[in-house]
This record gives sequence, C-alpha cells and structure tokens, in this order.
Amino acid sequence: MSQSASPAPTPAEPGRLAIEARNVVKAFGQGEGEVRALNDVSVEIRQGEFFTLLGPSGCGKTTLLRLIAGFEMPTDGTILLDGQDITYLPPNKRPVNTVFQSYALFPHLTVAQNVAFGLQMQGKPAAEVKETTARMLALVKLDAMATRKTSQLSGGQQQRVALARALAPKPKVLLLDEPLSALDLKLRKEMQVELKRLQHETGITFIFVTHDQEEALTMSDRIGVMSAGKLQQVGTPREIYTRPVNRFVASFIGDTNFLTGSSAPGGVRLPSGALIEAAVTRPGAVTLAVRPEHVRIEAADSPGAMPATVKGAVYFGTDMNYQLALADGSEIEACVVSGVTGEMALNPGEKVGIRFAPGAVQVLED
Repeated sequence: MSQSASPAPTPAEPGRLAIEARNVVKAFGQGEGEVRALNDVSVEIRQGEFFTLLGPSGCGKTTLLRLIAGFEMPTDGTILLDGQDITYLPPNKRPVNTVFQSYALFPHLTVAQNVAFGLQMQGKPAAEVKETTARMLALVKLDAMATRKTSQLSGGQQQRVALARALAPKPKVLLLDEPLSALDLKLRKEMQVELKRLQHETGITFIFVTHDQEEALTMSDRIGVMSAGKLQQVGTPREIYTRPVNRFVASFIGDTNFLTGSSAPGGVRLPSGALIEAAVTRPGAVTLAVRPEHVRIEAADSPGAMPATVKGAVYFGTDMNYQLALADGSEIEACVVSGVTGEMALNPGEKVGIRFAPGAVQVLED
C-alpha cells in the first residue's frame, strides 16, 4: 500500500467552537423517581483541542458524550456542532465518530478491511478508500500489519485499529469513551502518548471521557471536571491542579491536604495557633488546600516553622511520603523527593518543623 503525508494539523482556535452545550439537562424517570444525569450543563469546546471530561462513575460525563454523539436526546437544552444546532439530529447525520471501551472490530476481517469498512459504507470510490486506509494505518503505525486478522493483534494494536477506523472518515469531532480502561498500566501509558500524537497530527477535536486523573492531566489541553451531573470546573491541567475552585476538585485531582481555620488579619488562623498567609475574602471559617509536595519539612527548631510530629512514612521509590500531626492533632501529608541533597531520614515520633511553599496555599470556595 502506498503512504502519503498526514494532513497538516489544525491548531485549537480560541474564537471557534467545535462543540457547545447550552444549559443541557438529561433526566431519567419521572416524578419522584426522576434522576438528573445532567443538570444545567454548559460548556464550550474549541476546534482542534484535546478536551477531557473527568469525574467519578455516575457523574454524567458519558451521558454528555452520548448526547454529543446523538445516542441520547436531552431533556432540555441545546447542543451545537460548528455553530449548527444538532440537538435532535440522528447519529448517522452527525460528522462525529466514537471509540468505545470495547473496540467492536470485525474478527473475520483484516486490519485494512476494518479501517476501510466505514468508508465503503459511505460509498467512497475504491481508490480513495485504498489511499485513506493506507494513510490511516501509517498514522497509527500499523501499515506493516494491514493483512493480519484483528484477532491476531494485541490489545494495544486493536485499539490503534479502532482509532484508525474512527479517524478515516475525517470526523469533525472524535469522541472517546474510556478507550484505554481495558489495557494494562504500561500499555495505557504508551497509548496516552499515542493519542496525544494522533490528535496533534490530525488536528481533529478530541473529546475524551475518563475517571483517571493521570490520563486527563497527561493528554488534555483543557479538562472539565464533573460531579453529580454538573461541571465543577473547566481549565487547563495546570489550572485544575494548582487552582481548584472547590473541595471536590481539589480532592479528586491528586492528593491534597485540607486544613480548617478562621479568617484573621493577614491570612488564616489554624486551631494550632499558626497564622497561614492567604488571600481571604470573607470572615469566619475557611478551608485551605495544600498539596503534599508543597509541604516543606525542616528542623524542629527552625524559626517560624509550625511544630509537627512524624506519625508514619511510606517509601514510593521516587519519593517519601510522611504523615505528620500538628500541635492540635490535625494531620497533614508531606511528599519529599528521594535522594535529594539535604533529605532527612525521619522516623515515627520525631519532632519536626513544617512550612508551606510560597503561594502554594489555596483558599477554597466551599
């Protein structure tokens, strides 16, 4: 099969939207038994970006994906694709393709025949089908396996065939419903890199659904964190991680320490009496969030450090995680990179001092 160059990628355009959901509601059941899988969800997804819907099981992320695909109809609200209302358009009329957890490949067909199938169903000329199939197989690095049956492939290779088949008709949007969940850890990490490469090289808008925060942080241009049928926060991976808007986002994305205190002149006063510098906009009780890697462990007599006691330690190879107790009994976790100069070997019961990295403390909205 001949190979031709991949199409030039189309960068994400801030002024152009691939998908827009406006005040979308999806309810199942009626009356007292009604369950709202989506509750007034609005989101804008830009053309050419890798956008991830992230959240726990039952949060509504797959339901939103199915509404975009046309497999479900909303109870209320509007869905636009490239500015056109597609809310009630049937799936086969939408320039959208979906890759599912189960790859749904045809085991009796070869790799090339699986990729070509959708193009043939669209009535494309044979020469175009052949050229596009060759280009897609080269894109996913399976051109050498074109004549193999899909049953002879590994899980990762089957995933690539499913991606090539979905990309072949050049959809405006590719929807991916937890497509890596069936792969082992090493292969899953490899496919994360491959998915991001494919998205960049094709320029197609990817909307990816996952409950795995590492997948979301690794691949996404932006992330929409969902819980209980609502979007909690939309932002870049860095924004989501470093500036979560509420306790749910802070707890769901990575490990986080939560401290409760009271607003005071200059910051937040903890029950231990320590004053934490932070921008507080309201009086009364305040919740603070700080990541374990931003907790600095120092000598017990270090000036200005908060006194703490080591409760436990866990070695992870790349880092050490220490469980610490403040003077008032509050517990906090610190993550220290292993093997760094000046690293202290701490044992349970030892007295230490701790402080937080400048600008690392986040005041949560709720």
